[in-house]
Parts: sequence; C-alpha cells; structure tokens
Amino acid sequence: MGKVYYVSKNMGLGMLILAVTALAIIIALSIAYDKERAKNQGKPGDEASEGTTMPTPSTTPFTPKEPWDRYRLPDSIIPVAYNVTLWPRLEPNTDGLYVFTGQSAVVFKCVKETDLIIIHARKLNFTTFLGHHVKLSGLGDATVPAIQKTWLVEKTEYLVIQLSSRLTMGAPYLLYSEFLGELADDLEGFYRSEYTEDGVKKIVATSQMQATYARKTFPCFDEPAMKAVFNVTIIHKPGTVALSNGKENVIDGVPVKVTTFEPTERMSTYVLAFIVTDFGYIQSNQNNLMIRIWAKRNAIADQQGDYALNVTGPILQFYEQYYNTTYPLSKSDQIALPDFNAGAMENWGLVTYRETALLFDPMLSSTGNKERVTTVISHELAHMWFGNLVTLRWWNDLWLNEGFASYVEYLGADYAEPSWNIKDHIILYDVQKVFAVDALASSHPLSRQEEEVNDPAQISEMFNTISYSKGAAVLRMLSEFLTEPVFARGLSSYLNTFAFGNTVYTDLWDHLQQAVEHTPGIHIPHSVQDIMNRWTLQMGFPVVTIDTRTGSIAQKHFLLDPDSVVDRPSQFNYTWFVPIKWMKTGVEQQQYWLLHETGMTLSGEDWVLANTNVSGYFRVNYDLGNWDRLLSLLNTDHQALSVINRAQVIDDAFNLARAKIINTTLALRTTKYLSKERNYIPWESALRNLDYYILMFDRTEVYGALQAYLKKQIQPLFDHFKILTANWTKVPEGHTDQYNEINAIGIACSVGVEGCRELINSWYRQWMENPGQNPIHPNLKSTVYCNAIAFGGVQEWDFAWRMFKNTTLASEASRLRSAMACTKAPWLLNRYLDYTLDPTKIRKQDTTSTIQYIARNVVGMPLAWNFVRARWSYIFEQFGKGSFSFANLVNGITKRFSSEFELQELKKFKEDNFHVGFGSATMALEQAIEKTTANIKWLTENKAEVLKWFTEEST
Repeated sequence: MGKVYYVSKNMGLGMLILAVTALAIIIALSIAYDKERAKNQGKPGDEASEGTTMPTPSTTPFTPKEPWDRYRLPDSIIPVAYNVTLWPRLEPNTDGLYVFTGQSAVVFKCVKETDLIIIHARKLNFTTFLGHHVKLSGLGDATVPAIQKTWLVEKTEYLVIQLSSRLTMGAPYLLYSEFLGELADDLEGFYRSEYTEDGVKKIVATSQMQATYARKTFPCFDEPAMKAVFNVTIIHKPGTVALSNGKENVIDGVPVKVTTFEPTERMSTYVLAFIVTDFGYIQSNQNNLMIRIWAKRNAIADQQGDYALNVTGPILQFYEQYYNTTYPLSKSDQIALPDFNAGAMENWGLVTYRETALLFDPMLSSTGNKERVTTVISHELAHMWFGNLVTLRWWNDLWLNEGFASYVEYLGADYAEPSWNIKDHIILYDVQKVFAVDALASSHPLSRQEEEVNDPAQISEMFNTISYSKGAAVLRMLSEFLTEPVFARGLSSYLNTFAFGNTVYTDLWDHLQQAVEHTPGIHIPHSVQDIMNRWTLQMGFPVVTIDTRTGSIAQKHFLLDPDSVVDRPSQFNYTWFVPIKWMKTGVEQQQYWLLHETGMTLSGEDWVLANTNVSGYFRVNYDLGNWDRLLSLLNTDHQALSVINRAQVIDDAFNLARAKIINTTLALRTTKYLSKERNYIPWESALRNLDYYILMFDRTEVYGALQAYLKKQIQPLFDHFKILTANWTKVPEGHTDQYNEINAIGIACSVGVEGCRELINSWYRQWMENPGQNPIHPNLKSTVYCNAIAFGGVQEWDFAWRMFKNTTLASEASRLRSAMACTKAPWLLNRYLDYTLDPTKIRKQDTTSTIQYIARNVVGMPLAWNFVRARWSYIFEQFGKGSFSFANLVNGITKRFSSEFELQELKKFKEDNFHVGFGSATMALEQAIEKTTANIKWLTENKAEVLKWFTEEST
C-alpha cells in the first residue's frame, strides 16, 4: 500500500474518551459475560459445553503444519468485547489515498492454555510498540506473558502473536492495537463510495463485512461463532453523521465530531456496520422503536424513501408476531448506498442496500421496483432474528440463514402488501429457478462438510442459488407438511433458546420436532431430522413417477443430463422421504409419503395431479395416458388447475424432456393452450422454458419457425392487453397483470406482431424529442428501451447513454444500463464492454452484470466472451476473489454455449487461467462445462424434431 502511516496523536478526542472508559467497560462486560455463560451452562452453543461453539480447526488441501497456516481459528481463546474507534478521512492525503485510522481493544478469554494468539487482520498497517504490532495486558490476577514476536500471514489473513509463556486458562486479557487502512473503492470492509449531487462530488465511508471483510477494518476474530459485544466510536468531520449498529450519542468537538454508540448485543463480526455520510433521512417511531431510512439528500427530498419507511414498520411487526419474539434492538436504520456489491446486507440495526433495493419514486418507479423494495426489506429484516440473533456456527450451514430469509420474505411481503398474492411467486423466483441448478451432477448439498468450506473464496461460493433458493424451497415444504402454526412454534422455541448464540441446522430440527410432539393431530412418518437430512445432506431432488394404469409410484434422482456421472456419494443413495399432496379429477386426496416404490389407489379414467400448489421440492412424471388427460384439461378448462400448478405442468414437462424422460414434443404441447392463458405465472414459466430453445436455436434455421409459433401464441395476449388498457393508455389493475402486460409487449415486439414495434418506436421517439417529458409508463420502460435500442442505431443508443448519465433515480439508471446492451451493432457493444471497466462510466458494482446483459444479446455473446477471456486476470483481480455475484458472470456468458467448438474453448479457458484462478466462480465454471456438454447432446438429438414441430404448429 505504499508509505506506512501511523495513528496521529491528535486523533485525540475520541481516543481520550476511549482510554478513560475502556477498562471499566471491558471488565464490566467480562463479568456480565461470565454471568450469562454460567446461566446457560450446558446448553448447545455454550463455549464450555460439550457441543462447543468454537469450530474445530480444519485443514486446507496442503495439510498445514502450523496453526497460522489453517484458515480456521484455533479454539484456545474467545472474544468477549471490543472497543473500536475509527476515523475515516473523506479527503485524500498527500499521496492521493483515502485512509482511515483506528484503535482496537479486544477483551478475550483463554479457554485452553496456549502461548499463541491468532487474530484476523488484512491490509492493515499497524503502529508498533517495542517492535510488536500489539500490546497485551491482563484484566485479572493472572500473569501476563511477554510478547516474543508478532507477524502477519497474508495467505490466511492473520496477525500472529507468539508469547513467551502460556496464557492462564479462564483468565481475561486485553489486546490493544493501532492501525491504518485504505478507504478504497473496492466495496469490501470499510470502503469508499463516491457520488455527485448538485454538481458536487461527495464521499461516503461505508462498510460490507460479510463474509470475511471485518478483518480488513480492524483486527478481530472474524468467524460467525466468535460473537462479542462491540463498543464503537467514530470520529468524523463536522457536517457529516456517523452510523453504526447501535444508537448514537454525539459529542461535539473541534475540528472533528466524535460519535459513540451504545454497546451492541453479543453478535458476529460479519453483521457490524460503520458509515460516515452527509445523507438525509426520514423517521418514524413504532412502539418506541426508532425507524429511519437514509439516502442521498435529493432522494429523500424526492420522497424516494417514503415507501420503504411505510412498509418497514408492518414487516417488523409481522416478524415479532411470527417469531413470537420482540425485535431485539433499540433502533432500525436502513440506508441506500450509491456503491454496494451485494443487493443488501442485514447488518444488525443498520441494514445497507443498493439504491435500487430501497428507494422507490412514486411517479417514476415501476411495479417491479416496488415489489423488489418490499421483498428485499422483508428478507433483510427476517435476518434480524434468524441469522443475527441466532447465528450459524460456520459458513457450511449458510443455507439456514439465507434459505430461511428467502422463504419468509414472501410472508413478510404478503403481510405488507396482501393484495399482491406474492406468496405464489416463490414458485417462479426460487423453486423453478433452483431446480435448474440442482439437477446438475455438479450440484452440492445444502449443508456441506465444514472441511469443504475454509478459505474466503469457498465461503463466498456458498452464497449461491442452492443456499438461497433451495433453502427456501425445502423450508417451505417443511412448513407445508408440519403446517405453518407448528413450524412457527418450533421457530419461536429455537430463537428463544439460542438467542445471542450459535447453532447448527440440527438444532432447528430438534425444536421443530418438539413442536410436533406437543401438537395433537400432527403426524409425520419419521422424525423431522430423519426426513430433512435427506433434503439437506445430499444434493439434488427426485422425480416422482405415477403410473395411473397400475397405481405404482416411484422416485428417482432427477438429472438434466441422464448420462452425467454423479461423483458425490450419498449415504441415502439419492432417495428422499417425499411428502406428496395430490388431487384426482379436481378432488384433494390425503397426503401421501413416498420413500420406496409403492402403490396408490387410482383409476385410469381420472386425471391425477401430484404436488398440488407445488408444496414439495420434486418434479412429477406420469404415464402417457395421464399426460394426455392433463393436456386435454389445459386445452378445454385450464382453470380447473391452479395458476401455480399450470406453471408446474409446463416446467416439469420441459425439464423431463431435457432429461430424456418424456418426448420433447410432449413438453412443447403444454404451451398450445397458452393462447387462452391470461395469468402471469404460467406465461412466465412457459417463456422461461422457451427461452432455453431461443438460446439454443437463435443462431440456427430453427429460429424462424420458433418465432412464428411464438407469434401465434402471443397475439391473443397482446390483443387482450391492448383492449384492457384502452389502446395502451391505462395501467392494468392487477399486480401480476401489470407483469404480464410487459411479457405481452416484449414477446410481441421480438417476434414481429403487427403494430408492436411501431408503438415502441413512437414512444421512444417522443421521449428523444422531449427528454424532460418521458411518455413511457414506468412498468414498460425496460421493454420499450431495450426494443427501441435494438431496432434503432447509434442515435437511440447515445440518447440512452445521456439519459443514463443524467438520471438521479437508481432504478431508471439500472433500466437504461440493461437496455443499452440490446443494440445489434457490434461496435456499440464493444464500446460498451470497454465502458464496463471504466468506473467513471459504469460503477464497479455494476461491471459484471453489465457484461452479462451484453452476453444475453445474441450479437453480444461472442464479443463478451472474447472480452472476458482477454482480460481475465484483471477482472479476476478486481471482482473475483470474494464477490458473491462473480459466479453469475461465468454463468451468464456461457448460457448459449452449445457447440463442440465452444466446449473446447471453455475447457481451454479453464486450462489457460488455472494459474490465475476462478475464486468464487470455480463451481460455476465446472457447471458451465457440464451444461455445455448437455446442450450439445440435446441439440444433436432434438433439433430436427423441434424444427418439424414448430413448423407444423405455426401454420
């Protein structure tokens, strides 16, 4: 980092306050911790109990010889409390660097005798004391060993302190350090966000600690089980405000302000947050709880935070009732940041968001923007209890955090907006989405072995679709077969038992089992743990096959490519306890549990539908006779099936066909009834499945026939919305109708429905002629912008770029950024690709998603692939080492790969860049190779048949 800087003496004001109070506070906290520990003696999650929360050190592949070569902390010491003071400089120093300085005093206890202290620290320059990085003192009668030497280990991100003798078991000690770090723009740890408001450049000092970035801010025991109390002080310039997890207490000083914060509850490092900004805020109070929404002053003045404030109170209220546990903090701050790598982060009491996930303009934002704000807030607030109050012991069980929040976000959002019927959307956005990934031979179980998840890249790789969406799907299934009241009672017991502690997933199963046993009338065939272990400890899911001729029912591990080899053995031999809700000729039947092949009471004359309301995480196949009966039902009376079961029939059929279980033409036949369908969820399910055909065939002769068929099917929907909206002058009333109008226009324009392109071009041209007055309804902007730019040329593209640079609304910028990737001009796409690596043009947080947008374009795909290959070392260095979204880049660019040439290029890319690495995209690269291999085979086997079917059906 260049020149070493030391903490200034006149950092002063805050440090004096810290020095006077630190020892008393830390000793008091230490005593309080002893009392709490004694009270909970013997509970799971207690450090002294047999089931210790301190993770056993695991080994990395090279079998480390020393403790500091391991990625897991030793279990010899545990933190009790920190006093952290930070001073971010919002102006560059003489070297042009933005920096922060800090002091940390951490009290820890020795729980096993040791002469070694290992604490996380990354990219921090330390002030030295007698040649050492830290000072060590005792808080009791124990002798304090002298420090022999200290050193930093870059690979495992440690500060190591070798002592002259052993620490005394049970004794408390204080480790003090002073340090300097760079307030970089890397979106990690304590970092810098820049924006311009009213022509003035402004700086925000903000943070992102999950998963392993707290160590980049101050020396800490940076593992989720290493919970402690944090006493935070921020020094900052007048005219700015400091925020952290607790309520602030401001002390005015000259020439700086010092803000201290109430001590936090006992918590993990990854949910810490520190922010210094001059943002504005709006506030409300609910049952003595202070709720604030923070954003750029202009955004607050434009009322972009009002909607978030309005829904936060009800969602918190819902969770208090649902968990039967009071919100555990004294305030709830939520802040919209200009630069933020994740979508949002559940820091306890100070939730950080991308602007698009928190801000909603009542005049300019779309229905989709509103739903995103609601669901993201609901997701993050769910974590205040599940994740923050009770925390996973290690990252291998991340699914328990994220899967749970991904499930209950629908419940919280439904409470806030009951007219949306949003709970059904989990089928599209989570269940069907994750089926596609979990059907690969390279998938992985929800809960992995601890030794499989060690270094920061492996931890980041866990933040994937399996953890979020499969976690949500299996927990929803569990709630369905236990019933929601029993599920909620078990959760409440779990949360109250382990409050402020750490758990493993089996602790939740135990409390749900207790709830079952205390509820008369609830019967399940096996224990919760026995049932759920099969869904969490082995990857994949079953396809359940029902033969209505014989009544036989069987299950099999579903793989998209049946020829692929699963090299991950399963103790359960890829069988599951499958809860099957089903109906016969419209009449609900008693729930059926399947493990081994068995029989059902059926009649060959009845139509049978299994997995009603898609309550289970599995696919369903039938004998051909029942498939024919279901297809006949769709064509004659499709509303006899629920909206989400119509979507399920389509999605199951298409994926069963890809897996060679049923014929491809049978899957295509499920779309014939769509000319009568007006509901969003079945249409969206169909379009997502047909999108695979578009990706496979839009460079082949099949594409013309496919477009002609789509045109025939979409025409009635387009006409329906044209009438419903009085020739596109009104907005449909229904929430999902607004989404389906977008589908109708978008598909109609792409396949050449008469009048569609003229409509879009006229709207866009009107806007170009009068940029201050946009005639396009916010719901339709994304579709209109993309199609107008695709049909247009450089004039349309450059206009969008000007509007993108000038807009102050983040969701509008996001729409335009996506739409500019729709152009068919290669030189414009290449220019746009160059822009993605220039942070003055495209924010760093948006780089990888913009490249994906370009790759989604059939013209842009080879350009994006060449661009990424040529610059892989730079892209990996900038984005690949810890970014949760980095895997999406590899997935996005390779979606269309379906030729032997592309497969060989992909393998060569892996080989050529092995020395560089792939970080959190390592698994995504393996899956891309697997999917490309499967695509090649599928095309070879199905191309002629698909061309024939589309040709015949489009006439």
